[in-house]
Amino acid sequence: MKKIILNYTAALLLSGIFITCFQNMEAQTSASVVLDSASLEGQLNYVHEKTRVYNDFRAIRDDIFLQLKGNVMDTLNAIKLEVAQLNSRLTERAFQIETLNTDLVRTKQEKDEAIRNKDSFSFFGIQMNKALYNSVMWFIILGLATLAVIMVVMFRRSHLVTKEVKNELQATQDEFEQYRKSSREKYEKLVVSHHSEIMRLKNS
Repeated sequence: MKKIILNYTAALLLSGIFITCFQNMEAQTSASVVLDSASLEGQLNYVHEKTRVYNDFRAIRDDIFLQLKGNVMDTLNAIKLEVAQLNSRLTERAFQIETLNTDLVRTKQEKDEAIRNKDSFSFFGIQMNKALYNSVMWFIILGLATLAVIMVVMFRRSHLVTKEVKNELQATQDEFEQYRKSSREKYEKLVVSHHSEIMRLKNS
């Protein structure tokens, strides 16, 4: 009879150990899937839902914390890189606009000089009549003006894209800040509720 009881007890212990190990393996697999594929907000929600508060401290496994920290740092680094690239593009476009403005000023100066010296039609040592000389100058001016318009349109388009990206970044930051505030409020409410429950149990 004792042997049967011992065998039954051993079977129960082995079953409990097996179930506990299976649950731990399932939890680790679930956490790995969420932290590898979910968004940053989803990861934070998962950690918030799957961790518990003990004595005003939230218990979180070290491997989950390290992976979540790495994911946050990767996201921030990607955003910083994107902002740096956008700033570089803005600097490049500003330089192009400045170059075009310089070309336009130089062209205007050349035109004014040509008007002041309208009696001289020597062009690279070749004598030209007034109509041909004016046609050549206006062709150059129109070509530069067309180029300037094209560059301005390209710059405006790039500027709009940059503005949209900045707005999206700001929206993401605002959303993260709102989530952080709401998480803190939930945490504070949970702490107050926990404290009230403890006081109620002590008083009872």
